[in-house]
Amino acid sequence: MIPSTVGFLKQDFKVEKQPCFTYKMNPDRNLICGYTDELDAVKQAVYKILMTERYQYVMYSWNYGIELLDLFGEPVTYVCPELKRRISEALLQDDRIEEVDGFMFEFPQKGVVHVSFRVHTVFGDIQAEREVDF
Repeated sequence: MIPSTVGFLKQDFKVEKQPCFTYKMNPDRNLICGYTDELDAVKQAVYKILMTERYQYVMYSWNYGIELLDLFGEPVTYVCPELKRRISEALLQDDRIEEVDGFMFEFPQKGVVHVSFRVHTVFGDIQAEREVDF
């Protein structure tokens, strides 16, 4: 007898959000110290995404991280808009992040760009930054 799937998709499904409870990292001392949730967990996720090169690590999905390696040697006029797009694309993979805006670029020395921006999350706003060699 063949199982029937008629009417299966007409059922009411309830989608539940899972808590973002995770280990709390201390990146300055390379330690795990307790647990964190909500806005602090998203801050940590933003840090981890921006510090992980996409496609370089087998343990991460190809949707995780940011592509920065191919920006080396490119002109500033290419790097700034591309960096804005890549940061937004990388962070918006996380469903807790709604929008990334307010990009500001500084050039502390030749071949280095410091970008700061605002991340709007479901728990509140975060100010984030990243320094990139190009």
